[in-house]
Amino acid sequence: MVASKAQAKKAVTLAYENEDVEKINVFVNQKGYRTTPIIYLNGEAIPTSLTSQARPNQTLLNFLRTVCGLTGTKLGCGEGGCGACTVLISKYSKYSKDAGIDESECNGGGGGGNGRIVHMTVNACLFPVLAADGCHVTTVEGVGSWRSKYEGLTCEGAETAACGGGCGEEKKEDYLHPVQRAMVDIHGSQCGFCTPGIIMALYGLFAPEGKLLESGQSRVEGVGGGPKVSHLEEHLDGNLCRCTGYRPIWDAAKSLCVDAFDDEGVRGPCGTPCRECPERDTCEMDCNVKDKTNVNAGICCSSSSDKIRDYQKVLQSKHSETWWNQPNDMFPKELIPHRKNNVVNGDSGIDSIHAQTQEQLKKPLMIADSSIHCGGTWFQPVCLEELLDLFREFANDSGGIKMVVGNTEVGIETKFKHAVYPRMIHPSESIHSLYDIFSTESNFHIGACSSLSMLQHKCHEFMTSSSSDPLSSQKTRTAKPMHDMLRWFASTQIRNVACLGGNLATASPISDMNPLMAAMGAILVLASRPSADGAIKRRHIPVSDFFVGYRKVEKLEHEVIERVDVPLVKPQFEYVAPFKQARRREDDISIVTSGMRMTVTPAEENWVISDISIAFGGMAPKTVLARSTMASICGKPFTADTFMHARTELQNEFRMPDDVPGGQAEYRLTLACSFLHKFFLHCLAKLQKDVGSNKKKRYPPIPTIDDDECSGADGFVSKQKPCISGEQKFPAPKVAVGLEATHLADDESKSSEIPLAAKAVAEAKNSEKNDSTAVGKPATHASGPLHCTGEAIYADDIPAPANLLHGSLILATKCNATMRKIDVSPALNIAGVVAAFTHEDIEKLGGDNRMGPILLDEFAFLPKGEVVEFVGQPIGIVIGESQEIAETGARSVLVEYVEKEGKAVVSIEDAIEAGSFWTDFRHEIKRGGDSKVALNQSQVDGKKLVVVEGSFRCGGQEHFYLEPNSTLAIPSESGTNLTIYASTQAPTKTQDFCARVTNTPAAKVVVRMKRMGGGFGGKETRSVFSSVAAAVAAKLSNRPVRLTLNRDTDMSITGGRHAFLGIYKAGALVDQMSGSVKLHALDVQIYNNGGCKFDLTGPVLDRALFHIDNCYYWPHFHAVGTPCKTSQPPHTAFRGFGGPQGMAIAEHIIDHVAAECRISGDRLRRENLYCTNDCTPFGMRFGSQYTGAWNVPLMWDRLYNELDIPKRRAAASEFNKKNKWVKRGVGFIPTKFGIAFTAKYMNQGGALVHLYTDGTVLVSHGGTEMGQGLHTKVCQVAAQAFGIPLEDVYVNDSSTDKVANTIPTAASMSCDLYGMATLDACRQILKRIQPIKDSMPPGTQLRDIAKKAFFERVDLSAHGFFSVDNDRCGYDWSKEAPEGYPRDLPENSWKGHPFNYFTQGVAFAEVEVDVLTGDHKTSRVDVLVDVGSSINPAIDIGQIEGAFVQGMGWCTIEEVVYADDDHVWIRPRAKVFTTGPGTYKIPAFNDVPETFNVAILENAENPFAVHSSKAVGEPPFFLGCSVFHAIKDAVAAAR
Repeated sequence: MVASKAQAKKAVTLAYENEDVEKINVFVNQKGYRTTPIIYLNGEAIPTSLTSQARPNQTLLNFLRTVCGLTGTKLGCGEGGCGACTVLISKYSKYSKDAGIDESECNGGGGGGNGRIVHMTVNACLFPVLAADGCHVTTVEGVGSWRSKYEGLTCEGAETAACGGGCGEEKKEDYLHPVQRAMVDIHGSQCGFCTPGIIMALYGLFAPEGKLLESGQSRVEGVGGGPKVSHLEEHLDGNLCRCTGYRPIWDAAKSLCVDAFDDEGVRGPCGTPCRECPERDTCEMDCNVKDKTNVNAGICCSSSSDKIRDYQKVLQSKHSETWWNQPNDMFPKELIPHRKNNVVNGDSGIDSIHAQTQEQLKKPLMIADSSIHCGGTWFQPVCLEELLDLFREFANDSGGIKMVVGNTEVGIETKFKHAVYPRMIHPSESIHSLYDIFSTESNFHIGACSSLSMLQHKCHEFMTSSSSDPLSSQKTRTAKPMHDMLRWFASTQIRNVACLGGNLATASPISDMNPLMAAMGAILVLASRPSADGAIKRRHIPVSDFFVGYRKVEKLEHEVIERVDVPLVKPQFEYVAPFKQARRREDDISIVTSGMRMTVTPAEENWVISDISIAFGGMAPKTVLARSTMASICGKPFTADTFMHARTELQNEFRMPDDVPGGQAEYRLTLACSFLHKFFLHCLAKLQKDVGSNKKKRYPPIPTIDDDECSGADGFVSKQKPCISGEQKFPAPKVAVGLEATHLADDESKSSEIPLAAKAVAEAKNSEKNDSTAVGKPATHASGPLHCTGEAIYADDIPAPANLLHGSLILATKCNATMRKIDVSPALNIAGVVAAFTHEDIEKLGGDNRMGPILLDEFAFLPKGEVVEFVGQPIGIVIGESQEIAETGARSVLVEYVEKEGKAVVSIEDAIEAGSFWTDFRHEIKRGGDSKVALNQSQVDGKKLVVVEGSFRCGGQEHFYLEPNSTLAIPSESGTNLTIYASTQAPTKTQDFCARVTNTPAAKVVVRMKRMGGGFGGKETRSVFSSVAAAVAAKLSNRPVRLTLNRDTDMSITGGRHAFLGIYKAGALVDQMSGSVKLHALDVQIYNNGGCKFDLTGPVLDRALFHIDNCYYWPHFHAVGTPCKTSQPPHTAFRGFGGPQGMAIAEHIIDHVAAECRISGDRLRRENLYCTNDCTPFGMRFGSQYTGAWNVPLMWDRLYNELDIPKRRAAASEFNKKNKWVKRGVGFIPTKFGIAFTAKYMNQGGALVHLYTDGTVLVSHGGTEMGQGLHTKVCQVAAQAFGIPLEDVYVNDSSTDKVANTIPTAASMSCDLYGMATLDACRQILKRIQPIKDSMPPGTQLRDIAKKAFFERVDLSAHGFFSVDNDRCGYDWSKEAPEGYPRDLPENSWKGHPFNYFTQGVAFAEVEVDVLTGDHKTSRVDVLVDVGSSINPAIDIGQIEGAFVQGMGWCTIEEVVYADDDHVWIRPRAKVFTTGPGTYKIPAFNDVPETFNVAILENAENPFAVHSSKAVGEPPFFLGCSVFHAIKDAVAAAR
């Protein structure tokens, strides 16, 4: 086998030769082209030595990270769907407002005049670097820094400082931009990977206009405004966050808005904030009474409005107004044409560089790549003739030519479909006809290359035009449907660069704008130039005739779409409406989209439909008109009956087979019919308005409908985006005493007469008095400032070491087949590929190719002759000089398969049918006798037994951590040592398998983990295989290797949450006299889909069994769990680890029982909650000495009464009676979540603490930071122990050479383990230095004590350790009851005590559901959680909110789709379809509950954890299912 380039025999060949290199002289000398781009970055020109490396096929993101070395901008998805790569592009625009270039709505400012600086945020992962020619790029590094190099200078002396300089003020102490500072202070970041992109998105929205100033005009005039809250809500749609739940980001963003006070209800009904009211003591208004109650109870209450109001003062104290003009101040004067009397950044002169730059920018640009990357050729013509000449010359040449404007589609094609475009044209904005937007008396003219943001703004401008304009009404009617559709089209970043012409030319069958253009009768103008010296030829074609097939259009190769002409809608009786429905409202591809236009004419007795046009996307392989349906309507009376018959015709016209690409055939057809009905209701309302505005004229009667029908008239497309706010309540900070009072006590303390707990409480009270507390305070995330400046380093950000190679995995393209042969020689023939390694190379190393966290049933690289068990299974790795080259090499490897008989087992149902199980790991819990017998009775003790049976399914979930798996493996000492930098929750597991597979002693393998960009369980085991692949390549090549998975690869092969199936039979006893219902017996079989390898499937199923009771007492209980083996990728840990699936089944059963017993779900739940001293089916008893206080009943009652849930349900019911097509629903559920690893040995943790002689402390522990704030909490514990400020404690990284043999950071146990271990180490050091301290004066600083201790040879380092008590963890499923086991102990308690304690909570949710489309919104959520005595309430609330939204996403919009019997249109079978943000939808900014209230229960100490705290990461996840139950309630109302 050929394993390296040195062994390859074939000559190196390129993918294609760039013949255009030979034409450079012709284009330069004869046509005046230049060959070097001009790009500015963060205020400075990028040197030619770097810009000359820019390639035609290179994205701006790749250029920034690999060429410029700026890693603050992140690669999250590579398809413009997550926003982690957001940067600001600024350019000079010489178009006047009338010419159509006014970015005020899109970018936060107005403008006009002869020119100005325009700012727009873009996705750098799609934006071509060469499209930035003539632009200024601002990355997060250019916005503000945690440490400024300009410290000590005044603004006047620091022209290039972050504030822009020139204000003459003394520099303030904060070098963060206000956007960054607000995000830090209001807890807007957790893992921080998405944060730089969000910062840049906000920075772009706050960027003021850059109108050029006349001489003598103040440069800060008009600065300091920024957009309004409503503008923010409209445009913050291009970024995703998986950690925070968005609410704190919303608060931070709104706190910077000019109308923040007006938008938020920051004052009481009287208009004065309650705490500032002069009548505070006597006022009896509810707001004041409630607030005083909270204060008296020691409750801290912070609402969005409070934060927004208070933060204005913070901004004023830390930032000058000049910050807001930073984007304009940084803009290079060389990019602004010099004109007389213009002042450019305070300079009215012009130098030779300025003049030379301007002269160069007037020339067209040609870049022909001759590197090994085969980047093709880039043309940027500056006039229409040049553009058309290029198309004439190259359209029919080899490879053709592709026009690129925003690259939002071409970028997807090149990255994911691996399309190769040898030549690309990017038309300059100087080609006016392609960019102008204007209106005439008959048409709305849209330049084909004008951005959709520009079009959206012009539509808004027309909608708000002066009423004196005779065309005002027509412009409004024409512009509004386009504006409304564009609001939901992709994202702000995409709209800022994407164009209507590209949308039309791409001919996507699910385009939003194409159906609308077709319905509105738009005409395309196609331009061409048949000969070099000839005139431009133009051809007109209706949009409705433009689409001839799937992705095919009626356009010749040498033609260019020049503009789109949209006829103005009539001033009355003509109506246009857009419709769309997607899985997620914002930034999502439509399932079905439509544009509809209709004209009605008054007849003698009725209104007649004189013209109608109905176009659809998502109903055929192309955008289509519903011609048959249109014919059935046109000429008919405008009545409900006409549209009812039309819907029948529509169903006949668009009937689709079940295996139609995209699936959901019935739903799509239903949506089309629903849109038609909505259009009827919409037109009816508009007709009533038109007739009502002209009362002088007599018209025929208007059709009437019932009042409850009106709710169906409009969908979300035309509605204002929601305003997100919330309230957070938590107990006043205090230092509580927990397990440390007894667990860490020394012998002297134990022998003291004073109780240990009492001593600990006294110490805590003393520290509170001295104001030396760190525990209990809502400190900001330790890495928050670094997150917000892009200075936080992740695995893929580590500077490239010398001789770095990049890796790409060779992945199987089939499953259920045997791999017969693998040929890597095609990869080795590619220039830049260095080597390719497979299982044979692991054998040469003497390594063990087997892997797996429990069973060694996986391969590092699949050997020949083995069965491929899932699509995407790693076969080997290719390493090359760049990631692109390595990926090309990996794709070129030839693999031969031999298909196996039969179809692949994909679903749980497939597994049950095939008997594909891990039977050795089937477990059961049984309590209270035979449940089957108990369920076969008709009554018990005179009470009727009601029995229900059924099944419940819950799907999987993709982790969607924003940072894909990434590893940097560095060999040293001739490859005998390995240092692995990995994004992993399991450093030790990574170390073990990297050592095992590479045949290296574990002592010579060091794994380091600084921080992760999210994990959620997905990097507990499924990160290891990629680290192993990198380690193998590094050891064999003896060169550093970086392996970062692309988002689609990561999602294809790393698995996710296990799908579950529950089949149940349950019974409840009904007391006919009282009406109460008591649960009696449950018999349930549960199955989970583990994928093809065992991974953690068994433990996940076990936890589901432990939680399938949720909070309810079943006297007779029998549950059996069976793990299923399928052809999906191995599934793994995910927040909740099976618990949410078990509880989801439990709540479904409760709903089923309640419905059958005709009792409310609220009542059934409350009457059957566990009580103190009750026991779970697995033998744990509730109560203080057993599991801590059982608070769920208390929390249930509190929320139930505070919210007056019966009243809310009644209000929803009343609303539903009045609205046929929109229904409200309410959900209210509890949760309990067991805290501990169920595997006993895992309940341990270590920490290493160093006290330095300057009084600062370094902590290293076995946990990893993935955004959950673990390091911050551990620092608080250490700071509290030493009595020092929090900033004097630091956690560097998690490393196996500092704390060895660690447990994965999982099960929400990390703070319990490492907080205690750290405290143990701190107390060891404190005990050693106590004699030194006693010898010094009271109040001596720690640094002085440490110095003296050092000189007296006292060890200032300690290793701490903690393990959960033996009798409070572990569970032996197979253990039988010992002979003579006490009968008064709970059944099954002899098997162990699986959990140390329970974190508990309740949640209420209220939703609205559009019955016609299925669209929903979450109006309100209230969450109350018992997290013990919080070490950091801000972090805990952030965890609650993030977990809730993630859980809400799981049970509403997140759907993992595989090629199975329900999705036969996906090939091959068992392939994952949802492999990126384009197909998999997590909640976005506007999916958050509009009112999101979170409270932490007070007086809830926990004696079983450090400082009486409780674990918080996973438990709130299931509470997100309250939204699902609210939707069920709304659907039930509709039925």
